[in-house]
Amino acid sequence: MADDVLFEFLHMEMVSHVYKEQASREDIDKERVTCVSTLEGMGFRVGQGLIERFTKDCPTFKDDLDIMKFLCKDFWTGIFRKQVDNLRTNHQGTYVLQDNKFTLLTQVSSGKQHLEEAPKYLAYSCGLIRGALSNLGLESVVTAEVSLMPSCEYLL
Repeated sequence: MADDVLFEFLHMEMVSHVYKEQASREDIDKERVTCVSTLEGMGFRVGQGLIERFTKDCPTFKDDLDIMKFLCKDFWTGIFRKQVDNLRTNHQGTYVLQDNKFTLLTQVSSGKQHLEEAPKYLAYSCGLIRGALSNLGLESVVTAEVSLMPSCEYLL
């Protein structure tokens, strides 16, 4: 539990740091693109390294679907302490992973005004997935979409 809190805190500080570095720039749209790209690149490199550790004792995967199942069960659980809630595919190379209580967004307020802030908190995670897939031989485009912010649950 303490590790989860530390990871969430590290993630929030990393996002904050990247955005503060770019705050002195005048062009706000360029700033957002640069920050998201920086965070995605950081996640990409970490995802490449993590997937090597997760797969070192695994047999080779038969196909893309096996890779995605591994990503949804083992990789996601290793990072976020839960499996993906839903994995869908169109059987033409497009996969949709759904996590209804994504831990890195639960600390952000659930109001509608914060939906536009969600991409900066998802860029690192998109990079993690893209890096992992790249290291497994799948070149991909990973995007995230938030239609409703997850809510925090407090256990007292």
